[in-house]
Amino acid sequence: MRSDSGPIALRKMLPFSRRGGRKPSTSSDHASDEDHLLMDEELGQKKKRYTPNIVINQKYNIFTFLPLVLYEQFVVFFNLYFLLVALSQFVPALKIGYIVTYFGPLSFVLLVTISKEAMDDYQRYKRDKEANSQIYQRLSPSGPHTIPSSKISVGDLIIVRKDQRIPADMIFLRTTEETGACFIRTDQLDGETDWKLRLALPSMQRLSGDTELMNVEGTVNADAPHKDIHSFMGTFTYLDKTTMAERTESLGVENTLWSNTVLASGSAIGFVVYTGKDTRAVMNTNHPKTKVGLIDIEINRLAKILFLVTLCMSVIMVGLNGFHGLWYIYVFRFLILFSSIIPISLRVNLDMGKTVYARQIENDTSIQGTIVRTSTLPEELGRIEYLLTDKTGTLTKNDMELKKLHMGTMSYSLDTMDEIQAHLASACGKMNMPGKSRRNIAWRVKDIVQALALCHNVTPSFNLDEEITYQAASPDEVAIVRWTEQMGMVLVHRDINTIRLRITATGEYLEFEILNVFPFTSESKRMGIIIQDKQTQEIFFYQKGADAVMSSIVQYNDWLDEECGNMAREGLRTLVIAKKKLTEEAYDLFKEKFHEAEISMHERNENKQAVIESHLETELELLGLTGVEDKLQDGVKNTLENLRNASLKIWMLTGDKVETATCIAVSSKLVSRNQQIYQITKVSSTMEAFDEIDNLQSKTDCCLVIDGESLQFCLDACREEFIEVATRLPVVVCCRCSPTQKADITCLIKDYTKKRVLCVGDGGNDVSMIQAADVGVGIVGKEGRQASLAADFSITQFSHLTKLLLWHGRNSYKRSAKLSQFVIHRGLIISVMQAVFSALFYFAPIALYQGMLIVGYATLYTMAPVFSLVLDQDVNEEIALMYPELYKDLTKGRSLSYRTFFTWLLISVYQGGAIMVLSIILFEDEFIHIVSISFTALIFNELLMVALQISTWHKIMLLSEITTMLIYIGSMWLLPTYFDMSFILTERFVWKVAVITAVSSLPLYIVKIIRRRFAPPSYTKLI
Repeated sequence: MRSDSGPIALRKMLPFSRRGGRKPSTSSDHASDEDHLLMDEELGQKKKRYTPNIVINQKYNIFTFLPLVLYEQFVVFFNLYFLLVALSQFVPALKIGYIVTYFGPLSFVLLVTISKEAMDDYQRYKRDKEANSQIYQRLSPSGPHTIPSSKISVGDLIIVRKDQRIPADMIFLRTTEETGACFIRTDQLDGETDWKLRLALPSMQRLSGDTELMNVEGTVNADAPHKDIHSFMGTFTYLDKTTMAERTESLGVENTLWSNTVLASGSAIGFVVYTGKDTRAVMNTNHPKTKVGLIDIEINRLAKILFLVTLCMSVIMVGLNGFHGLWYIYVFRFLILFSSIIPISLRVNLDMGKTVYARQIENDTSIQGTIVRTSTLPEELGRIEYLLTDKTGTLTKNDMELKKLHMGTMSYSLDTMDEIQAHLASACGKMNMPGKSRRNIAWRVKDIVQALALCHNVTPSFNLDEEITYQAASPDEVAIVRWTEQMGMVLVHRDINTIRLRITATGEYLEFEILNVFPFTSESKRMGIIIQDKQTQEIFFYQKGADAVMSSIVQYNDWLDEECGNMAREGLRTLVIAKKKLTEEAYDLFKEKFHEAEISMHERNENKQAVIESHLETELELLGLTGVEDKLQDGVKNTLENLRNASLKIWMLTGDKVETATCIAVSSKLVSRNQQIYQITKVSSTMEAFDEIDNLQSKTDCCLVIDGESLQFCLDACREEFIEVATRLPVVVCCRCSPTQKADITCLIKDYTKKRVLCVGDGGNDVSMIQAADVGVGIVGKEGRQASLAADFSITQFSHLTKLLLWHGRNSYKRSAKLSQFVIHRGLIISVMQAVFSALFYFAPIALYQGMLIVGYATLYTMAPVFSLVLDQDVNEEIALMYPELYKDLTKGRSLSYRTFFTWLLISVYQGGAIMVLSIILFEDEFIHIVSISFTALIFNELLMVALQISTWHKIMLLSEITTMLIYIGSMWLLPTYFDMSFILTERFVWKVAVITAVSSLPLYIVKIIRRRFAPPSYTKLI
């Protein structure tokens, strides 16, 4: 087998449609049809047409950086408006003050943003460079030689060592492990922490050495690149030089090594089939739509209103002057003068505030381990009205324990498990049990325990203390294997060919050859295995799965459905276990038919399943039913109760059956004590769907439980009617939900209700739902980190939601609302003063404040006190958590609304007018006195207004107020252009400023006292 120009060829086939025709590629990265059939002598040239194996995570390059960053900034209304204002200062007729006055703040904002983007992209560049320069060994006719990852091409034979990252998508040919199998770690690909087993090609593993690969003549057929990391179809056709016959082996996902996974055991040689953009890792690196917080949307609306206010004021000022002369020039000059109404500093203040909130969340020791992955959404935590949650691993611990075993005429629980040990010991010859019936029971017990010890995908491993630990993709399987160990049948060895069990009672070993394994899939809902007892040579097919599919496969019985229902009502997850004995002739026939299906490139999975169903899944002997308990997470009951009291409507979306989900909903207190449960199951017609919806119309306080099929029927047949009724209910439980359904429901609730939706989950099947939500929360659990990495917030347990929403969400929203309105007020009041000044001086568009005064106003003189509002809190933490009902007020959006906006607008008009009119009335004989009196009164007014808005004083707030006042007083000496110190140091200046400040701010303090007395906020009654 040669990778450069030798006898091996790579053929990449276009995917087939379901009808069997070829489906054209939709990706520009895919090669054309002629490139998908590569002849031996063409490989060296043709493979260059595949995408290079280069990792590129950078958003920009040296040429596109500035254009793209500037474009992203100036599509924002705030920045575009101030850019136009700044550019207007180059037009002589529009020039009002110093250009730096207008370009300074804009440049500062852009500099901060550009620097941040540049630093982030430089870090991406360094990571990309490190990944692309990693060294690997490529096998060639002259032996192994080193090559950087970026130079790896399709058709190369690459050697990967233990703990090394897989550089490209490869077919697994050989390994140093004697078993022909190795483990890979996939947490960076799918987020799952469990190791995955991968199998080398049997024909290549049997070669005497690695160099023999260079002499193999063969062809690899692989399907075109696609995103599904759990699916791969291909064949390997090679010339068997012993018989000189052409042989074909099927290639499945178990024979692949995907890029970005890590080899966990041994060394491996892989044949590269996909590189660069065609790899599964890159194709799954999607960039979900950027989420925008509701408060950002609201502020953007207010900014547009402010622009209209600015325009109206400008037109009014010119209109009152009679539209004389170049009136349109004067309109533009007034627009520039009033530009501070739309404060460019608002975006900076809000972004800085969000950073503070994120740090406060991450540093909260009571919710340790919480990570804020999207720092633009903390305020959204205070506006949630719908909570959609997964069950397994989210509400429950995903910590499984087998609680019950039912065998038709016999049932065992935790209290009677010692009987199973006795029966098993008897069946293995250690103990004698009198009576034929007892011996029969012992053999039946041995049958089911042995079936459970064999039918799984668990691999045992030993630590330094020789203790057994188990690796498996499913915690259910680990729980069952641990149970068989406790019963006396221990799984001590497993590889691709062999399973070995140890009987604790006798110390003897049972050894079985693995002939076939049929893994569990979400479509089949079952897994099976064919094994051969090496002692008796008997062949058995074992299968376990969900009762929904197994009940139609096993032999007739009259107890399975009833017992499944009983266990589900106890909150147990059920699995049906069955077996079938196969003759050698029956197995050989199955093997032949299954091989034909395996190597087909058209509907391979369907063909394989059809062979299994026709040759194996008929008349299986029902061995028994297991009930596994998944314990509730700590604090789940209190959390759900608190969130329900906070008026959140909670939906539980789970793949479990109706009975199990209902039981968990009741035990977790998701359903309140007196709440009725209304079930919708097995809906199969439009008439039924409408009847069920009509029945729900009158039930306003009940829990709806609906299965996946009925849900889909309702969504297809009567979507609007169903969602209208369902969203009015306090609790909804959707069972047998697929990941796609979870995401669809999320989008449907968002689109229909226009309310904020939070989704929480812990597994890869929750990622779509989490990304579709307004706020996605991932729990780091036993299913890995995939949900956590895809989420906006990552937590370690469900109970952390209480504090995340009721405390941090409350603070983030209230603080940002207060900060936004105050920054807007800061711009409005100075614009009102400008308008009054111009009106009193013949409507002349002359600037009242220029230079350092206008720059310092939004920075040195007010920024620290205003920004200190991000530390304010209206109630303490104890009150917020003790009375979750307070959260309901937040969802109404009253803290930042049109009402509060226009209230601040009126305050600004009053204060700006009062300060300016009184300054003109009280000024003496020089214009500089108007500036010094009015500006000083303005600064003191803003400091007093900040103090008025503070609910709970923090030492930083007090320090910022005092420091800012001292900075302002000290700057008077440094700015003689604006301040006449001989006048500033007189009593006249002091009393005039004091009177003006009192008139502008004192009435608001009086109003606040009156409102507190006669119409206090709800939370003040609890303090």
